[in-house]
Amino acid sequence: MDASSFRSLHDLTGRVAIVTGGTRGIGRSIAEGLLLAGAKVAVASRKADACAETEEHLRSLGGEAIGIATHMGDIDAINALVDRTVETFGRLDIVVNNAANALALPLGHLTEEGWDKSLGTNLKGPVFLIERALPHLEQTGNGAILNVISAGAFLFSGNQAMYAAGKAGLMAITRSMAASFAEKGIRVNALAPGTVDTDMLRNNQPEVVESMSRAGVMRRAASPDEMIGPALLLCSDAGSFITGQVILADGGLTPH
Repeated sequence: MDASSFRSLHDLTGRVAIVTGGTRGIGRSIAEGLLLAGAKVAVASRKADACAETEEHLRSLGGEAIGIATHMGDIDAINALVDRTVETFGRLDIVVNNAANALALPLGHLTEEGWDKSLGTNLKGPVFLIERALPHLEQTGNGAILNVISAGAFLFSGNQAMYAAGKAGLMAITRSMAASFAEKGIRVNALAPGTVDTDMLRNNQPEVVESMSRAGVMRRAASPDEMIGPALLLCSDAGSFITGQVILADGGLTPH
């Protein structure tokens, strides 16, 4: 390998990415990383003001970006997200399914409404985003899909059964997509964070935050920026021979 080929491994110049849940936490960090690597980025979340603020922030980093208010439980909104991204940037190369709903209901007290709300955002939405994006990803010949799941998909997640079920389902669909899309030149992988210092974590009681932060062998929560490296590997040419895999970035929480 020569120096030019080496430098191009993480270079995303000319590529276009969608990042859902891209206005805060892990999604915002991944959006920043993709943009700084050269990609044009469309970030999506439910709140229009958060999308506008993140769009401005990403542009201040020197790249091209748009923010598009999108509810991942609304298929029409998901279709519009893909359409506007392609209309704005002319193509689509990377999709990062990061948006998540952390609604918690204990087993024995599940409701149909809660189930639909949880699985709609955590599984149905990501799957149908890829359905809409697929024709555009096929055209690139070098497409990449990154589904952000959770170490909770591998654990006894009694208090987060719906969340864990959605993330485990997204892991299964990741592998199915990888097998189906390989011949189309599209790689599909999953990133499973452990405890990360985000709003979702801080919404818990302090003792729960402390317990979760010390659960892995590294005995701390990750910064959202620590998810950028694994995401770039799986979205760039550095990961050109990786598909159908799950990278656990969890501080030693889950042996695998």
